[in-house]
Amino acid sequence: MSVLQGFEEVNMTAPRGKLTMLVTNDVVRFNKATAIALGYPAYVKLLINDKTRQFAVKPCKQSDANAVKFSKPEGKQTASVNIKDAVVLDSVLKYFNFDEVQEGQVAYQSMQGTFYSEERVAMFSVADAKAGVMKKRGRKKAESEEA
Repeated sequence: MSVLQGFEEVNMTAPRGKLTMLVTNDVVRFNKATAIALGYPAYVKLLINDKTRQFAVKPCKQSDANAVKFSKPEGKQTASVNIKDAVVLDSVLKYFNFDEVQEGQVAYQSMQGTFYSEERVAMFSVADAKAGVMKKRGRKKAESEEA
């Protein structure tokens, strides 16, 4: 029996930064660290375990069934990855309830993920979701002239 039995090597390709999945009524967003960990895949499969209430993101080919457009190539992906596909949103949103928020704000649920390098998959659990509110991104609506 070796003195190193039970030890595992430190994986030097582990992603830097925490993996985050953020869900709003309009978008499923993964931070750049998630894209880095997965190797900047152009397409992924989003998997859902209904019993454990977990999401998994796994790189795939464009030709694979249920492939979802994901990341730009390394160097071109400068920010988070946004998925606004209606089917993805419908599948994910059923696991969350969002509080009513004031105009100009957006309610969200955010989860920290775990990267499994041996299977090249990122996993996120609904049980770990933290609710929050943020200001809306994007252009401001023009204010009406009726003052």
